[in-house]
Amino acid sequence: MTEASQVKDASAPAADASFAEIAQRRRGRIRRYFYKRPRAMDAVVVLCYVLLALPTIVSSIVDGKWPVAVLLALIAAALMFRRRFPLQVVAAVGLLEVAATILNPWGSNVSAGLWFALYAFASIKKRGIALVVFAAASLPLSLLYLFMWTSPSQMGTLQDVPENFHLINNIATAITIMLSNLLATGIGISVRQRREHEAEIAAWAARTTQLGKVTERNRIAREMHDVVAHSLTVMISLSDGAAVVVKKDPERAGEVLSELSRTGRAALADMRRVLGVLRDDSGRPAPLTPLESGHNLTKLLEGFRTAGLPLHYAHSGPALPADPAFELTVYRIVQESLTNVLRYGRSLGRVDVQVARDGDRVTIEVLDDGRGTREAGSDFVGSLGTGQGIAGMNERAGIYAGIVTAGPGKRGGWAVHAELRWNGDKGES
Repeated sequence: MTEASQVKDASAPAADASFAEIAQRRRGRIRRYFYKRPRAMDAVVVLCYVLLALPTIVSSIVDGKWPVAVLLALIAAALMFRRRFPLQVVAAVGLLEVAATILNPWGSNVSAGLWFALYAFASIKKRGIALVVFAAASLPLSLLYLFMWTSPSQMGTLQDVPENFHLINNIATAITIMLSNLLATGIGISVRQRREHEAEIAAWAARTTQLGKVTERNRIAREMHDVVAHSLTVMISLSDGAAVVVKKDPERAGEVLSELSRTGRAALADMRRVLGVLRDDSGRPAPLTPLESGHNLTKLLEGFRTAGLPLHYAHSGPALPADPAFELTVYRIVQESLTNVLRYGRSLGRVDVQVARDGDRVTIEVLDDGRGTREAGSDFVGSLGTGQGIAGMNERAGIYAGIVTAGPGKRGGWAVHAELRWNGDKGES
């Protein structure tokens, strides 16, 4: 993956709709309405229960069994609080269902109140607890029907029914109660699992967004370190050189001052480009593209030569891949290495920069024969050092499955060796 694609991925959450908005659209218009208005959903649940129990309520009133109607009304009222007190509502509805069944065994609302109560409980609590509550709430009502001696055949005028018809009917009713309550509990468990899944996805989306922001901040910090550290080091060396030669060779001093001005302007342009990922002058987000540095490598080397480095450059193998992000990585590694040579090197006689490409492997070597780089190289201590040079180069190289090593050279001085892998031609970058 290239550095450009990393930046692109980091900005994706800002461009696309948030996960919450996507989830809202998936719910549909009706579900969105009730999702935002839970009390309205509670009213619908109560209305559904009243419609199921309405025949029983009417028949109880006609037969003068007012307590049955009162019990069913209490069940409907209890369902309004099933979100706040799920366990208490299940217990209350279970007891009221048993009481209503004893007074009117064959009403149209058998176990309907438990459906809504168990569903609400299972959609909030863990699956194991929900199944235990389902069994505890369903068992009394099922046992009541299982051992009930009355049946519709005995209450009506039917003739010639099987001798054990009431027992078979009671068993079937008890099984139906258990299965219907289990179905309601299962639906609640499924809803809870879906909500947990959505919460996990939302958390993952939030973590991804945060990671993208951190990655982008690190990228900006790395670019700013390279731009500022290099430019200031070169500008200090140029200004010191100009001060030395201004009286002896004014023409040479003019060239050095021109290079000093060019370096400052280039640094300012780079800083504007790097900070442009935050906001451009028009207030719109700037394009998140890497700096175009491939064709500037020659200018970079010339700038270091002007600053006083006895620089020799060699390139072997095919040209570097024409990928801006890869070219920028090579550019920054060379820049950081030479900046440290310029900053810490003493008694420099020769500095070699070698870039070689062999198939999909690109090797970068920066060697010097100075004295100061050996002492300062391990952590780049010094008045201008931050200790982040090698770490930054390794971060860049890691994007291309590479690594950077630095240490004392075989012939003195300091050596930086970097290896990068370019698989873009194979579609695997």
